[in-house]
Amino acid sequence: MSTTTAEDHGVAGEEPLSEDEYRDRLRELPPSAKLVAKVLETDSPLSQGQLAEESLLPDRTVRYALNRLEDVDLIGSRYSFRDARKQVYYLNH
Repeated sequence: MSTTTAEDHGVAGEEPLSEDEYRDRLRELPPSAKLVAKVLETDSPLSQGQLAEESLLPDRTVRYALNRLEDVDLIGSRYSFRDARKQVYYLNH
């Protein structure tokens, strides 16, 4: 598991999730969301396109997975420092 916290990404005021809380929230999600979370554990932050490339999932499926992960507050996003037109995603865990 990644030891990255919300503070590492400049998100103030958010408490990092416990391992049990993270697993409980992730358990209820579809397989595509679990795969995207796993990719983010090994390498983050990543853009939607990078996630699609790394996970071998279609863009539309990655977008769905990101929405589901955001709904349960498992990921956060910010604008990319390299390209301000893109958002990058990271785990809140």
